[in-house]
This record gives sequence, structure tokens and C-alpha cells, in this order.
Amino acid sequence: MAAMAAGNPFYITTPIFYVNDVPHIGHAYTEVAADVLARWHRQAGDDTWLLTGTDEHGQKILRTAVANDTTPKAWADKLVADAWLPLLKTINIANDDFIRTTDERHETAVVTFLQKLYDDGFIYSGEYEGYYCVGCEEYKQLDDLMETPDCDYAGQQVCKIHGRPVEILQEKNYFFRMSDFQQKLLDLYESNPDFIQTESVRNEIIQFVKQGLDDLSISRSSFDWGIQIPRDHSHVLYVWFDALLNYITAIGYGSDDEQFERRWPAVHVVGKDIARFHAVIWPAMLMAAGLPVPTRVFGHGWLLVGGEKMSKSKLTGIAPSQITDTYGVDAFRYYIMSAISFGSDGSFSWEDLSARYHAELANGFGNLASRVIAMVIKYRDGVVPVAELDPVVYATEQRVTLEADAAIESLAIHEALAAIWQLVDDLNGYITVQEPWALSKDPANAARLDTVLATVVHGLGTLAVLLAPVIPDAAARLWSAIGGLGALADQPIRTAWEWTGGSAVTALETSLFPRIESPEPAVA
Repeated sequence: MAAMAAGNPFYITTPIFYVNDVPHIGHAYTEVAADVLARWHRQAGDDTWLLTGTDEHGQKILRTAVANDTTPKAWADKLVADAWLPLLKTINIANDDFIRTTDERHETAVVTFLQKLYDDGFIYSGEYEGYYCVGCEEYKQLDDLMETPDCDYAGQQVCKIHGRPVEILQEKNYFFRMSDFQQKLLDLYESNPDFIQTESVRNEIIQFVKQGLDDLSISRSSFDWGIQIPRDHSHVLYVWFDALLNYITAIGYGSDDEQFERRWPAVHVVGKDIARFHAVIWPAMLMAAGLPVPTRVFGHGWLLVGGEKMSKSKLTGIAPSQITDTYGVDAFRYYIMSAISFGSDGSFSWEDLSARYHAELANGFGNLASRVIAMVIKYRDGVVPVAELDPVVYATEQRVTLEADAAIESLAIHEALAAIWQLVDDLNGYITVQEPWALSKDPANAARLDTVLATVVHGLGTLAVLLAPVIPDAAARLWSAIGGLGALADQPIRTAWEWTGGSAVTALETSLFPRIESPEPAVA
């Protein structure tokens, strides 16, 4: 779904996700956020590219494959085909590319990148011993660890993130001279305060870098599932060094200079727990290669269930289909983008989902659409009156459009939706005050009724344009029902109030968001 090349470039990425297990709604949260931002920029005419994919190398995946009596590649192929690609369809992600770290294009470009860093003196060999967390695929510092009273691991050092014991590894490694870039990174953070978001993530990373950077071990010789180090095939590349490079290997690094120059740099949307990799290691790698650093690294919060980060191992993972099968894809997308401040942690509950679905989508937006269309059919035989729009409502359409676009520029998706919902609420209030059902009873009020009907239909059209990136299916149904001209995805979103069409309406076959009696589906 490539955008027009004439607009400003906007390249946005999700992390590439480990294929050691199936996805849950925490993964879907990141995917939907990036997709909403990409759809908005496409509709604005920007030259947009959305990348997602899977991370398929490393010790964790090797162990998972062995535990399932298969090879790592066969395991990855199965998980990608059966779980990760279907996820994109389940939650309606309009990605432009899907990168796998086992793709030949990726592996070839990674070797090219490694060779450049080696030739330029940024990679050397040495000995390393440290605490290694297989779950994180990362060597840990002591302050990343804790002792636990858990009887299974009593007296052992465990990873604070995974709650499992770390391993002490000692091996010959190849190292990246990351310490050379400590001051350059601090200068980057100071000169570009928006490079890392949110503010809490930025502050944490700045403090981490100020404490001093060690050189980074970038190879492993204790297992063989990964990209081999050039000239020393007894070592495979550290999985994070491998994975981070996907953002440039997918857009032609080392093979298609024109495509690479067109797309790079990118906005990275990641969970806050992996922001350090993206805001420290990754820009240092790029600096060493003489490439521009990313535009922005946005570390969003977690979806919490019962106060804990979602986790399959703790049985708190919820599959997106458990929600979409009951509430629909659009409702899922709307809920996770509106109920949680993007950047902060947010708690998921079935009760909150049900309450917001009925209050905001079924009763608020869906009922508004149904009422307006029904009134035009009842009072004007489906023909939208040609009349001057109420200037107060029209001004609201302009204002919320500009507010929403400004929020999107700051990646504050929840604020954009809050701005758009002002128009939903204002239109519902406008109908209550104007009482078109009362106006219809007196022919003397015909002109006023025409204005009211024309105004609310126009407001619906503006809502359809603005909400298309978030609830694309429902917005498209509404757009068709009110007679919008052209494809909804082609409507310029930054001037949403200038949409055209709407000369006649057709009845919606069903409500955009019908009421649902049983809020919580059975968990498989």
C-alpha cells in the first residue's frame, strides 16, 4: 500500500517480534499504534512506509525449537505462517513490508554492515564474562538483577524483567566499540530533545549513558543459530545487533540506494522495555556506519492485566481474536488507542472494554450515525438538503481536525481521538438542542430543518475522514452511507472538513457498533 511519492517522507516501524510464541494484545497494541500513525500520514498525502516483521535468530528461539522437537527455521516458518501474519489480518494492519531476519535480503545486508564496521575499526575480538539472560538475549549488569525469595530460585541472581535465573557465560567474543559513542549520544539527546520519547524513558536512558558505556559483545560461539560473523564462522551475531539492522535492510541498505535514501530515517515505535536498545545501541551503530540516526524512538507503556505486564509465561496473555471475535476489529483498535494514554502504562479489563464500547461506540458514535441517516431518509426522502452549514458546528469540525493532526504529530494518538470525539459529542448535543423531529412538524421551519440536517450530515463526513485511520471498516461504511465522493483513504485528512459529496444517504443495514449483551467471551 505505497503512498504517493510527492508528499513528505514518513517511515514508521514496529519492533520485529520474537517468534518463540504466539502474539497477544500487547504485541497488537504496538502494531495498531504504528498502523494508525501510518494510515493518518498516508491520508495526509505523505510518502508513507510501515514496516513490521519477526526476529527469528538467537538462543531463545533455538531452545524453543529444540523443546518442540523441530529446527529453528521450521519453528519460525510455522509461527510466522500460523500466528504472526494472521495477526496482521486479525487487527487490520496495512503494512507495506514484512521483514524476517531469516530473509536472504536481511542476512546479506547485515554482513555488508558488519564488514564496514570491521573495516573502519569499530569491531575487535576479546574475552567476555558476564550474567546472561536468555529471555532478554542480553548480558545484564548487577543493577538489572535481583535475588528472590522464590524457593525455586532462592539465592540465585534473577533477571528483573523475566524473574528467571541468569547464566554466567565466559567466551571469546567480537565487540563493537560502543564506548566511543558515549558523548556523541549525549550530544544527540541534548540537541534533539524529541529523539527519545516519552520523557520518563528519555530521562532513564540519559542517566544510563551518563554512567558510562562499555563496549558491546556482538557475537556468540556457544550456539550456531544466527548470522555468521564474516571471516569467523564459529561465531554468530548477537541477536539484538542482528535485529536492529532490519530497519535498514528492509529498505534497501547495501542493495538499493535510491529506496534507502527515500525512506530513511524512521520513527521507531517500541515498548519501553526495549527502548534502550533502540536509543543507545542502534544510533551508535548507525553513527559508526556514517548513517543518519532515527528520527525518533518512542517507548510506549505496557498493557497491564491484573497489574502485571502481559505475559504468556504468566498466563496473562490475551489473544487479539478473543476480543475481535466478540467486539469486532474496529472496536478493538479504538479501545486500545483511546483508553490508554499512548506512552503510559494502561490496564486492560473486559469491564472497561464493554463500558467504553457501549458508551462511546454504540451509543455515542454508532447511534449518532444511525439517527442522522434515519432523519434524512424520514424527513427528506434520503436527499441531503443543500443549505448553509451551521457555522458553530463547522468551526468545530475545523478545530478538532487541527487539534487531532497536531496530536498525531506528537504521536499522542489518545489525544487525537479525544479531540475527534468532541465532534461526536457536539453533534449529539446539537441534535438534542435543535430537535429536528419537532422542526419537521411545521412547514415554516423547513429551511431551519434543512440547515440542521445538512450540518449533521457534514459533521458525519468529517468524522468518517478523521476516524478512517483508527476504525477503517466502520468509517468506510459510514462514508458510503452518506454518499462521500471517492475512496475514503484518499480524502485529505488534514483538511477533513472540506470533504465533498453527501447529496444523498442510504440506510445502514446494521448499526456501525451494535450493542453486545455478553461482554466477556470464554477464554480458550
